[in-house]
Amino acid sequence: MYVVSTMKPKRLNIRLSQKRYDKLRKYSDSKEKNMTQVIEDWIDRLPNVGE
Repeated sequence: MYVVSTMKPKRLNIRLSQKRYDKLRKYSDSKEKNMTQVIEDWIDRLPNVGE
């Protein structure tokens, strides 16, 4: 079941070393996803805390 959020998306700016940025870019390219999708997938795997 896919739920569409009515909340406005939030923006997150992070600083990464060039090495980590390149690693994320290469990984996302290999999965045919953009970097946001890769990070969102990782966040979705985190356990829910305090809910």
